Amino acid sequence: MRLALIGVGLIGGSFAKALRAAGKVDAVVGFDSQVEALARAVELGVIDERATSAEKAVEQANLIMIATPVGSTRDILRAIAPHLQGAAVVTDVGSTKASVITEARRELGAAFERFVPGHPIAGREHSGIEHADATLFRDKMFISTPVAQTKAGAVHEVEALWREVGCRVERMTPEEHDNVFAAVSHLPHLLAFALVAQIAADPDAGRKFALAGAGFHDFTRIAASSPVLWSDVCVANRGALSDELRQHRDLLGELQRAIDECDTQTLQSVFSRARGALA
Repeated sequence: MRLALIGVGLIGGSFAKALRAAGKVDAVVGFDSQVEALARAVELGVIDERATSAEKAVEQANLIMIATPVGSTRDILRAIAPHLQGAAVVTDVGSTKASVITEARRELGAAFERFVPGHPIAGREHSGIEHADATLFRDKMFISTPVAQTKAGAVHEVEALWREVGCRVERMTPEEHDNVFAAVSHLPHLLAFALVAQIAADPDAGRKFALAGAGFHDFTRIAASSPVLWSDVCVANRGALSDELRQHRDLLGELQRAIDECDTQTLQSVFSRARGALA
């Protein structure tokens, strides 16, 4: 199999390395808007060839993996659509699915039936090809979100590859996926960024960060993630994320009132509900 990797970062690079380790790929051609990342990917042996454009990368590929921030997906799909082989399968790893599927339906034309949208639930706070790891997906979840028009054979091919690299596979509708991950992924990232940004604006930020303990670092670790990637995610899933954020603000308002009024009963009730959910 010849893999075209569009976006040679942590997730795409790890996928390519894992497929190579499993003996499922014969050649990997990569394209990235960052020339330095492409050169490094070749140097590290993650890809075999550098393409000068996304169009060139896909010309002879059997499988095309789009592993870029979701904000760039539409332009990539538009660029590659006329250059896909007749049986080539296209997939992605974006953290939002409904918006990506809408763009794929619009841009891929007849090839849309061979587009398999997906989302591996794996990652690290540090991005970049230097952090690519063939074991990244072991014992992790891959969410597959095909729609009625998606060819069963294409879905089977993509899901089988994710199983080969160590993932458990689950299927969801795009809407369910976006609602679930707005709550358990997108909102936590937003809150971590917000907390760190707020403290960083304080005159004594250096001292506060220096004295922060393990709890603070556990909560804010994900604030070291890519601002470009996560701003794209927030906008792409703005409907579900806005609903989650609105509910969270309502709860924060209730906690603010409880603190101001020394209402320990309300505080303990909320804290106990949280603790019980994790028991």
